[in-house]
Amino acid sequence: MTPSAKENTLSGYQWLVVGVLAFLQFSIILDFMVMSPLGAMLMPALQITPSQFGLVVSAYAFSAGLSAIAAAGFADRFDRKKLLLFFYAGFICGTLFCALAPTFHALLLARIVTGMFGGVIGSIVLAITTDLFSFQLRGRVMGVVQTAFAASQVLGLPIGLYFANAWGWHAPFVMIVLVSIVVWGIILISIRPIDAHLSLPTESNPFLHLRSTLTNPRYVLAFAATGLLTLGGYLLMPFGSAFTVNNLGIDMQHLPIVYLVTGICAIAVGPLVGRASDSYGKFNVFACGALLTIVMVLIYTNLGTTPLPWVLVVNVLLFTGIFSRVIPAQALVSAIPEPSSRGAFMAVNSSLQQLAGGLASVLAGLIVVQESSGKLVHFDRVGLILVTTVLITVGMMYLIHRRVPEAVRP
Repeated sequence: MTPSAKENTLSGYQWLVVGVLAFLQFSIILDFMVMSPLGAMLMPALQITPSQFGLVVSAYAFSAGLSAIAAAGFADRFDRKKLLLFFYAGFICGTLFCALAPTFHALLLARIVTGMFGGVIGSIVLAITTDLFSFQLRGRVMGVVQTAFAASQVLGLPIGLYFANAWGWHAPFVMIVLVSIVVWGIILISIRPIDAHLSLPTESNPFLHLRSTLTNPRYVLAFAATGLLTLGGYLLMPFGSAFTVNNLGIDMQHLPIVYLVTGICAIAVGPLVGRASDSYGKFNVFACGALLTIVMVLIYTNLGTTPLPWVLVVNVLLFTGIFSRVIPAQALVSAIPEPSSRGAFMAVNSSLQQLAGGLASVLAGLIVVQESSGKLVHFDRVGLILVTTVLITVGMMYLIHRRVPEAVRP
């Protein structure tokens, strides 16, 4: 670890890395997120049911999850920069196939290909973050990187919806490809090799390396918490736009405003949550975020026709609660793996995130029913399942918090 990483400030190069990783995450997250607002357009255009749309969303997640765990055994055997460039190139090609897909089945296959490469990228990003930044700094670093989630709403989703309304649902994927090509070039030129982990002793057999990671007692609880946290977090997402349009009464022309305002507020909240996690304790911030999430989920999933200003307030508070859980949780979990198995740990963790996200989409699709009028019913049941997962993960994250050495706690 560099001397500057040990201090409580970031060097100029570290800020460059943070910015590049955030921009990369923007393109990856946008590729997944764009499917949700396109749902209101895709379902009638391709004449598919909610459960079929859930399959389209989950196809990426399941493919990503399987590829991530397949790559786990090799994740600590290569320069992380080279791995990132390889898998990001594959992701760009997969997204291009999505843009060219003429039918539902072609799109489904394209989402599988995109997930095969995109699923590994998140774990590489987390491994790089953990390699280059001390635990005391990871809250604010995670906070900045996670603003990519919000930026994909502020910039990506409104522009994507505009393109979709103007040129069809294929157009947003073209936009993602163009952005991703630029990011790939920036990574190639500006990021130094990240290979310090190659000098550490590790299991030479990749399959034994994967097995030792999966069976490590210290890691199992972190894996379980990650899976459940992601399962709850993605339950509402697949039908968010359809619920907003058909249940809350917000028309398609005003839908981008919902994502725009929510995203702008989330961009401001993310770094603040990260700094609060480093200053006041990552578990403390997580617990506050869990409480806010529970309250807002119960309100949101039981709303009927609602004025636009109130929809904006509810969405902003809901995403504030989500960010206040995700950012400190990632920072806490990053302290668990040993440096020699960090890549494998993050790959397995990423795999569980993707698989849990796919399971959440399928589960939501099985519960939610769309009436002939377009209204979604049983959305409140999905909310209750989410609340249950939140309560369980609070206990899990407390146990993980207790396993972090007191010397590195704020």
